Amino acid sequence: MTLAFSLFNRRFFMGSSLLGSLGLMLPAMAHGPAVGGGTSDAAAPVQAPVARAAKADEIRPFKYRASEEALRDLRQRVKATRWPSRELVNDDTQGVRLGTMQKLADYWANQYDWRKAEANLNQYPQFVTTIDGVDIHFIHVKSKHANALPVIITHGWPGSVIEQLKVIKPLTDPTAYGGTAADAFDVVIPSIPGYGFSAAPTELGWDPQRVARAWAVLMKRLGYSRYVAQGGDWGDAINEQMALQKPQGLLAIHTNMPGTLPDNISAAIAGGPVPTGLSADEQYAWEQLDFFFKHRVGYATEMGARPQTLYGLDDSPIALAAWMIDHDPQSQKLINRVFDGASEGLSRDDILDNITLYWLTHTGLSSGRLFWESKLAFFAPKGVTIPVAVSAFPDEIYTAPESWTRKAFPNLLFYKRHTKGGHFAAWEQPQLLTEDMRASFRSLR
Repeated sequence: MTLAFSLFNRRFFMGSSLLGSLGLMLPAMAHGPAVGGGTSDAAAPVQAPVARAAKADEIRPFKYRASEEALRDLRQRVKATRWPSRELVNDDTQGVRLGTMQKLADYWANQYDWRKAEANLNQYPQFVTTIDGVDIHFIHVKSKHANALPVIITHGWPGSVIEQLKVIKPLTDPTAYGGTAADAFDVVIPSIPGYGFSAAPTELGWDPQRVARAWAVLMKRLGYSRYVAQGGDWGDAINEQMALQKPQGLLAIHTNMPGTLPDNISAAIAGGPVPTGLSADEQYAWEQLDFFFKHRVGYATEMGARPQTLYGLDDSPIALAAWMIDHDPQSQKLINRVFDGASEGLSRDDILDNITLYWLTHTGLSSGRLFWESKLAFFAPKGVTIPVAVSAFPDEIYTAPESWTRKAFPNLLFYKRHTKGGHFAAWEQPQLLTEDMRASFRSLR
């Protein structure tokens, strides 16, 4: 690791006090033919006719249908990929393997059916509303059960609303999925600005704090006077900022990737002494963090410093797919196994549904700008005092130990350490996450 790279990692990932840390047709009158920053060739949204200018706080129905031209173009681009030479090692240490990408490309170009993903997405009520000058897309599913608890669920990178689709029915219709009517939620799932069907901001300043404020406006606009929030990755960063802002009505948050690092761990990542005297769970978390910051932080480094350089993400489907897959070691290994034919929590279609959404909405590059905007320490405690619930999964970037979690969140409602699952909890282990959310918020109903 070069000195410059090391110093940048310290700035971006360790928090400001330690030099920084680690921190998917919108109305034509507003965006012309673009969708999430895309072009008319990339997508064909379907919405209710608009006969007049939308009011500032209006909520407009939304459905999406990609054009056949866009899907043909995608397949042609995949087939026309100019492949690099094979990696010189027999593992992932040089990056996403050529064999994995060629298997993915073959399936994407010759067997994958986006229309199935589109139908799955469009079965749920979707809407767009303008908040702080940006069109925000969201899914909103109300439970049939009385007194359902509203929850806003936020995806991360390289995720999208596709991540949360598997938890919608278990949360809104618990009696059909092993729960009781008292466990019911109304579910709101927005797309972060610059991701998916939300517009890409055209001005600076859309950091996690601003997104958090927008989410509070959204929940108020939907008429919710009391609600909870859930998320991992950027979803955690945004929700922890909501918790600090304490908008009226926010009761608690649940996270599957919390910020809990003690000062000695943060200092060690920044180049200080290796920590000693750790428990088994703490040692496991330290080893995960040490590996990640030494070997896997490159994607965040580039997007945090130079997101506009990543033109290939909006020009080549295979470049986009490889960039998204190369996120964390365990999810990459899972994806390798999936394209080798293994049955996992994610399928080939799951993986390509998410990547294809990024491609069709032309948000590969715009999604990366959130890393540039954010000045937060992703894994450092933020001083959250409202009730917090935590699910810790073993194949996350790091598995937050209960000891660190209790110190980081003095009002801890719930903690559970699982024996399976990784970064994309709602997507990969929807039953476990659903059960945790029910248990976490039961006392607040």
